[in-house]
Amino acid sequence: MSMKDRLIVALDLPSTAEAEAMTAHCGDAVSFYKIGLQLLPVGGMDLCQKLRTAGKKVFLDFKLHDIPTTVEKATRSIASRGGDLLTVHAEPPVMRAAVKGRGDDPDLKLLGVTVLTSYDDAMLTEMGYTMSAHDLVMRRVEQCLEAGMDGVIASPLEAAEIREKFGDQLLIVTPGIRPSWSSKDDQARAAIPADALRNGATHLVVGRPVNAAPDPAEAARKILEEMEAA
Repeated sequence: MSMKDRLIVALDLPSTAEAEAMTAHCGDAVSFYKIGLQLLPVGGMDLCQKLRTAGKKVFLDFKLHDIPTTVEKATRSIASRGGDLLTVHAEPPVMRAAVKGRGDDPDLKLLGVTVLTSYDDAMLTEMGYTMSAHDLVMRRVEQCLEAGMDGVIASPLEAAEIREKFGDQLLIVTPGIRPSWSSKDDQARAAIPADALRNGATHLVVGRPVNAAPDPAEAARKILEEMEAA
């Protein structure tokens, strides 16, 4: 993969019109975009089709989580509309249902959300978990493999151990990426692009450092330069 195909820019914007304007501004600087829950109810899937028609790749970060039958049907519906990556929560029944719903679609890759990168150990304790974020991530990676998933969403801080333990069996998509010149915002387990790549990440997801930048295209190019240097 080229570095451009490994950088995913999050379209975390209020409307598809704003998202389309940003993609137009970025032009050839960005080839992969993330569409999340913010855009899903206001035309997110239509935007996905437009981007793919324009030759872009699309990561559908919908984090599906429901009873297995519903997840299976939702995944089947999404696969029929097109996409390159789709997230579901990394719980065994949920993941098995998504794999079944995806069927034989060769294009749509399924990613298990291990532990959200905004969560730390204290937050997990508050939620009732007895495992640390690190231990929960590793257990859920094992469950992703057992369920037949294509990859995982994991903090760049855990990517190295995932690679060491599981080799090249999984894509590792890392949110919480903050280039050296930006702030961490609300990401509790963040890293710079170079460290994430060295740790074994296959794809890096970047949001505010690009989509909130005065010049998103230039911000994306600066991040790609950091990635190339790694």
